[in-house]
Amino acid sequence: MYFNEKRGRSGSLFQGRFKANHINSNEYLLYASAYVNLNNKVHKCSSEALTKSSWKGYIDAKSDFGFCNKDLTLGQFKNRKDYETFALESLQNMLRRKEFLKEFENSHLEAQPPSGRKRV
Repeated sequence: MYFNEKRGRSGSLFQGRFKANHINSNEYLLYASAYVNLNNKVHKCSSEALTKSSWKGYIDAKSDFGFCNKDLTLGQFKNRKDYETFALESLQNMLRRKEFLKEFENSHLEAQPPSGRKRV
C-alpha cells in the first residue's frame, strides 16, 4: 500500500490476496507468456496507459532492451513473427473464454431462485 499511496495510485499489485499458479508444462509457459504480454488487452486497458511492457521486445528485436530474458520462450518459435502470431491467437482464445465465463455467470445468476424460496 505504501508504494501506491506514495505515488497516488491504486491497483491489485499491492491489494488483496496474491494468486499464483505453478507452471507445470511447456504449453502453460507459452500461454502464460502470451497472457502476461497481452494482459492489458485481455482486461481492455488502454495501451496509452501502459508504461512498462516487454511485448515490443518479444515481437521486435530493435525494441528489446534486455530487461527480461526471452530466450526460453522465443527459442521455441522459428522467429519473433511466429511468437507474435501465437500470442495474438492465444489472446483471441482468452477473450472468447472470458466472454463465455461472463455469459455463463450471468445465466447462472438469472436461474437462481430468490434466497429462502423453493423453485417450483
